[in-house]
Amino acid sequence: MFTIRYWQKELAFEYPFTISKGTKTHQPTFIVELNFRGILGYGEAPAIAYYGITTDQMVADFEAKRKFVESFSLTDPKRFWHFLHHLFPKNPFLVCALDMAGWDIYGKLRRKPLYELWNLNLANTPKTDYTIGIDSLEKMLEKIDAHPAPIYKIKVGTADDLEKLKAIRQHTHAIIRVDANAGWSFDQALEILPVLEQLSIELIEQPLAKEDLEGAKILKEATSIPIIADESCVGERDVEKCADYFSGINIKLTKCSGITPALDMIKKARLLNLQVMLGCMNESNIGTAALAHLAPMVDFLDADGPLLLKEDLGAGIEFVDYQWKPTLLPGLGITPFLERL
Repeated sequence: MFTIRYWQKELAFEYPFTISKGTKTHQPTFIVELNFRGILGYGEAPAIAYYGITTDQMVADFEAKRKFVESFSLTDPKRFWHFLHHLFPKNPFLVCALDMAGWDIYGKLRRKPLYELWNLNLANTPKTDYTIGIDSLEKMLEKIDAHPAPIYKIKVGTADDLEKLKAIRQHTHAIIRVDANAGWSFDQALEILPVLEQLSIELIEQPLAKEDLEGAKILKEATSIPIIADESCVGERDVEKCADYFSGINIKLTKCSGITPALDMIKKARLLNLQVMLGCMNESNIGTAALAHLAPMVDFLDADGPLLLKEDLGAGIEFVDYQWKPTLLPGLGITPFLERL
């Protein structure tokens, strides 16, 4: 049986964070602590407006069924996830936070970091990118200078995207990825693809509206740049669907409902010859820890949440030159800053 605490936090960004869907200065997030026989497990789920789930909704849904979660006896995190999935079928964000905490406890019970439980080769861990939100060109270049990185993810979805990308390419020799968050029209995307190839763009995330699968397929066939599904690939049921239309998928723990389904999605994507990106939703160190442990399984990593925030909620996950430095601690390997919670 569990005893459970949780917190709702507003994490300030270093810079206002703008994508094609809007701007925010803080990231709302939900942190949960599960206490299982004195062993503490932690999980996190940021609230994302365009998915329609707030931290208040996570709290309300949890409190409505708290007694059922507290009565669960943890033996296997996958069994725990299935229980949660049926208990909260309309709130994958809440399920994600609880599932993550369950895996943290399980690793501590087994006295192993999660990557050891999964027998992963850490030599395969990709470097994370650093995200540059939509801004004036001058501000975007200032951010690049302030945060020298081997890989940048550039948010796009405005009329002057191409002008900015050309200037950024002249400014840095780093790898560049672009993420439209469904902000381009089909005609716009098709027109600029040849120029993006000339700029050596590594990949393009979700160029079109999530429903425009046929458009995505045409783009995929028109370019050598991988077209990666994000909003078009939410959960496991979407992986097979995306195989015909995209080069790869971006798995985010919060939207897919946790570590457990992410493991299955990675496996299914590999069977379908899809490339795999692991993405963040601006989690603190707590949620980013789960991404780091999964990272050796994927091709591309976007785990820069803590790098974008002014202040973090935990320690234990460290990136050296944007490369994850593995923890030796069991479970997620993080130590929450309880005084900040």
